[in-house]
Amino acid sequence: MTTTLDLGCGSNPKNPFEADEVYGIDIRHQPGGFVHSADLSVESIPFGDAYFDFVTAYDFIEHIPRLAYVPHRRNCFVELMNEIFRVLKPGGVFLSWTPAYPHAAAFRDPTHVNIITDETFPLYFDWQHRWATIYGFKGAFRVDQQTWQGPHLQSILTKVVI
Repeated sequence: MTTTLDLGCGSNPKNPFEADEVYGIDIRHQPGGFVHSADLSVESIPFGDAYFDFVTAYDFIEHIPRLAYVPHRRNCFVELMNEIFRVLKPGGVFLSWTPAYPHAAAFRDPTHVNIITDETFPLYFDWQHRWATIYGFKGAFRVDQQTWQGPHLQSILTKVVI
């Protein structure tokens, strides 16, 4: 049985990998069901370690601040990437779909506080470079694919156990 988690899903989690069980997380309160409420800028993903085969984030990670003081300094985006790594099973897949630089859609929405580029995942979170370790990143991903779909960058990363 396969499981998937869709971050920032609203009331309808996406399931592009056709997993058997589908869960979601959204900042808005969702009574009952498979959608849990959490503010992933400051809260952990409310599931256990190595729980999911897949994690997806459609039009979501650009809303997670890179840095916040709440009340102490937090590298919110790096901490979210740690959480995604934590809840994925070894070999699990993370799919990100986000408006990215240099497209205007990355900047247009005033709630976009985290601008992603086509170098963000390969340099900071890929198992070969892992530049984000200086900011507290503890995991490693293999960047399997990055494709542009209009202003959106679709990135597919696989959890690597090193």
